[in-house]
Amino acid sequence: MQAPSVGGVMLPRGKGETVRLSRGASLTDFAEKINANPASLVQVMFNLGEMVTATQSVSDETLQLLGDEMNYTVQIVSPEEEDRELLESFDIEFGEDEGGETALAPRPPVVTVMGHVDHGKTRLLDAIRKTNVIEGEAGGITQHIGAYQASTEVNGEERKITFIDTPGHEAFTAMRARGAKSTDIAILVVAANDGVMPQTVEALNHAKAADVPIVVAVNKIDVEGADPTKVRGQLTEYGLVAEEYGGDTMFVDISARQGTNIDELLEAVVLTADAALDLRANPDQDAQGIAIEAHLDRGRGAVATVLVQRGTLRVGETMVVGDAYGRVRAMLDDKGENIKEAGPSTPVLVLGLTNVPGAGDNFLVVDEDRTARQIAEKRAARERNAAFAKRTRRVSLEDLDKVLKAGEVQQLNLIIKGDASGSVEALESSLLQLDVGEEVDLRILHRGVGAVTETDIDLATGSDAIVIGFNVRAEGRATQMAEREGVDVRYYSVIYQVIEEIEAALKGMLKPEYEEVELGTAEIREIFRSSKLGNIAGVIIRSGEVRRNSKARVVRDGKVVAENLTIEGLRRFKDDVTEIREGFEGGINLGNFNDIKVDDVITTYEMREKPRA
Repeated sequence: MQAPSVGGVMLPRGKGETVRLSRGASLTDFAEKINANPASLVQVMFNLGEMVTATQSVSDETLQLLGDEMNYTVQIVSPEEEDRELLESFDIEFGEDEGGETALAPRPPVVTVMGHVDHGKTRLLDAIRKTNVIEGEAGGITQHIGAYQASTEVNGEERKITFIDTPGHEAFTAMRARGAKSTDIAILVVAANDGVMPQTVEALNHAKAADVPIVVAVNKIDVEGADPTKVRGQLTEYGLVAEEYGGDTMFVDISARQGTNIDELLEAVVLTADAALDLRANPDQDAQGIAIEAHLDRGRGAVATVLVQRGTLRVGETMVVGDAYGRVRAMLDDKGENIKEAGPSTPVLVLGLTNVPGAGDNFLVVDEDRTARQIAEKRAARERNAAFAKRTRRVSLEDLDKVLKAGEVQQLNLIIKGDASGSVEALESSLLQLDVGEEVDLRILHRGVGAVTETDIDLATGSDAIVIGFNVRAEGRATQMAEREGVDVRYYSVIYQVIEEIEAALKGMLKPEYEEVELGTAEIREIFRSSKLGNIAGVIIRSGEVRRNSKARVVRDGKVVAENLTIEGLRRFKDDVTEIREGFEGGINLGNFNDIKVDDVITTYEMREKPRA
């Protein structure tokens, strides 16, 4: 009997069977599942109007299209399911305590401190840890994710509490979005003089979405105008009713600056944990947990802060963290001291990994280096395939007109980030007043103050939005992430320029001629005073190269403090040079501009002509 024809190609048709494929699978993977020739599937896709090679990673939609054409139900396996199947193939169970009820022992609660900016989150952690971390942080803003342990006495018994110090609820949710159940309890910090603010509500919603109990710390009770009763009343509207009003949420009035009622707050956390949660884990199995933060240290290589959730992690063991692996060379506790082992709910800094894992990646200990390498490589390959499949060109201002004419989009989505809330609000209201006719809607998905972050790029990726940075730049890995995902990020310093370009884009009149290309970035390590030349920045080149006479800007804490500068002088030791490459040190003179500080970043760029479409 002759096989039926699919798209003009003779192929065995399915009968509605389900074919399970991972994200970023190729036509060859599909062909193996249905015992077909990959070349035939290439021909089917060609007949459907898609040019795809047999080994190319294709999108979920393409796989679904092919499945429908051939009468198969294509099921795309979720990343979590895929990872579970991968670990099961190595006989590893992740997320389960071994040995049943009898093997479980109590563990300390893991707490995240959240709240509005300037309401005293870092000051509170500072008071809890009895050390001064604020002094080392630019402008009092938390620059990293750390984790710390504190202890308190409850009913005559010493109890430990682990604090995760995140730079805001975005990081908390980014980790939760990756399936990481990192937090047991959230402390919501609200200033008694300010009351509930927009970010307070945001933090509260993030905590509720994570389904964790909340303890409210009413801070700054020593400040003039403090009204703790008002805070209790305001939070009642959001479903947090204080115990004294007949509710079940513990409120504690504190002063982080004076150190008032800090022990009472810790006691409230322990009592909430005891009442609402069963916090137990098996300390005797192989360690498992999550990575809270990771970075590349120049002296120590890849360094990760991990939180042990079950089992005990020991120096010398082999661990896999996301797509990184390695033997634990050393472990440091929150005080920077070397330790040999870490039990459940203990945060430690781990040295010895091959590369930098992501925040929220799970970690597990395995018996052999070979097993660790195989798991890490398979995870990396899976991520790579998924990234290849997703790599489509997203909408930018230049091609918006074409996309509109093709009927692909009915609205332009924007994300606005600025240096101050006033300028962001002014920009938003000006854009919303644009009269662009009925052909397109202008939607502002998110607006905020501060640098363009990875969270913004994530949001833009999921909604085909264009990101506008007004007097701010991208921070951390956001630039690389935007390039990888094809997100259009625009930087402006003049409000009218934004309005003109958006209006021109909406009317299909934008004709780009020049684009800014980043050449290199230099971090200021030291400042030298010269009576003849003014301030000279002693720098290390962090990326790319810095050339003499190129344009430059100075960025401080993610905000642009000076634009349109010129690299007037460039030196290596005593020699004048024309350029300095990545990894080398040198001296930079910015001409008449002398307002530079240590840790500022000098970004150099040039304007290149952009070929017109």
